[in-house]
Amino acid sequence: MKPAPFAYHRPTTLAEALETLAGESYAKVLAGGQSLVPLLSMRIAAPHALVDITAIPGLDTIEVSEAGVRVGALVRHADLLAHPDVRRVQPLVPEALAHVAHATIRNRGTTVGSIVHADAAAEMPVVLSLLGGSVEAASTGGTRTIPAEELFLGPMESALRPDEIATSAFFPALPAGAGVAFEEISRRQGDYALAGVAAVVHGESVRAGFVSVSDVPTVVDLTGVPDDELGEAALAHLDPAEDIHATAGYRAQLVRTLVRRVVTKAREAAA
Repeated sequence: MKPAPFAYHRPTTLAEALETLAGESYAKVLAGGQSLVPLLSMRIAAPHALVDITAIPGLDTIEVSEAGVRVGALVRHADLLAHPDVRRVQPLVPEALAHVAHATIRNRGTTVGSIVHADAAAEMPVVLSLLGGSVEAASTGGTRTIPAEELFLGPMESALRPDEIATSAFFPALPAGAGVAFEEISRRQGDYALAGVAAVVHGESVRAGFVSVSDVPTVVDLTGVPDDELGEAALAHLDPAEDIHATAGYRAQLVRTLVRRVVTKAREAAA
């Protein structure tokens, strides 16, 4: 199947891109294209226009400070994964990125694009939620910061407005004395996870984020929960679904196994 006809714009400034986006009745922003292009090809999405932002300078930067990691809209997964300072400041970012699909997709796909695609089966939306990160959005009306807790509204639905471009995402630094871990299980390396868990442990605080077991990226506070009850405590907030890859019961069992394992690893990393 081929995409439905659409107009194609390739602006060279952010202002031009925002004006173009505002002037279209139904447009999509193209960055890495690893999520959008398949949707176009299957005609699940049929926008009237694409606004390709890859020629806009300044959107491909990675800024690392003691406060955290800011990732521009055009930063590829592979570049963020390879950055020498990101792991030092926020190790959960590269731990999760290593599980994102295959190397070819990581070479093309953008981290910000994956986040605003808002797929609960993807790794980086959960990581942003668990870390309390945010997305910076721009429109002709100005810019705004969208906290992760307000970003994900439903399955593949974000709070980003049609006239906005997500220009960056911010991952807060890991506090001193905290530990993180990430694991997921898929049928084959690079496939979407049947289930995945990320965890942050800081002192008595235990929080976990879950992949592929809910409609939106979901974070559960497991502080004070005994280790042998972590799985059931997490499942009380999740809704594992059945599909062609796994039954709901199997996904629930993966949650029980993974959450205890990942929390243990996060505690070890914090020690």
